[in-house]
Amino acid sequence: MARSLGRPPLVPLRYHGRMALSPELLKILVCPVDHGELDLRPDQSGLKCRTCHRVYRIEDDIPIMLADEARIEP
Repeated sequence: MARSLGRPPLVPLRYHGRMALSPELLKILVCPVDHGELDLRPDQSGLKCRTCHRVYRIEDDIPIMLADEARIEP
């Protein structure tokens, strides 16, 4: 049986008919390259690093945090 750590589980939330990443998950995820903060793109297609501008795509509500698969945007 799973132990409770006194905090809510990291569960995706519904957002306008689509799944959205949990706010708790967004708080702890960082860029694997430079540990920069990530912003969720308005269309929820990816997470963009504020410093290196890499965009990590989101597939089936799972962020793909692989530097080799990220694209760099201006």
